[in-house]
Parts: sequence; C-alpha cells; structure tokens
Amino acid sequence: MSVKELPPVHDCAVEGCSYNADHECHAGAINITGTEAGCGTFIDISVSGGLPTATAMVGACHRTDCTHNDHLECHADSIRVGPGADAADCLTYQVA
Repeated sequence: MSVKELPPVHDCAVEGCSYNADHECHAGAINITGTEAGCGTFIDISVSGGLPTATAMVGACHRTDCTHNDHLECHADSIRVGPGADAADCLTYQVA
C-alpha cells in the first residue's frame, strides 16, 4: 500500500484534540493503538497542531483483530474517530 492509498480520517468528533479543526483531523497521519482501538495521535493541549489544510490518513493500525487490518495497515475506505471507551477511539474498528 502506498501513502496515497492510505484511508483518510473521514470525521473526528473529539472536541479536545489539538489536531481537530471543524471535525477534520489535521495531523499528517494517525496510528490506532491500545486495547480500545484508541487514536494514538490524540493530544489534549491548548496548542493547535497539524497541517493547515490536510486531512489525516491512517498511518498504522496495531489492532490485528480488526476486520479492516491487513499486515498492520487499515484497509477501510475511511475511518471515523470519536469518543468511545477512551476520549479518542477508532469508531470504524470491527472485530474480525
């Protein structure tokens, strides 16, 4: 999979994340990690970060039990991030 083929973060509903601007993730890429498919790029500080116009891609997914995961890469068309078990979780995560 090339960088251009990585799935985008379609929507981010995490209001406290420094990369979130108008429900769009402006990080260059995010990683999905942890026991609850959390967004490993989530940062809750008062400084805005990220790229001015970019929408993040899913750089890596550590959840090998997800149906969209193939060799630690996400193969969903796009993902949504929002509050779940943690403040910022991949809401597209599905157990295979």
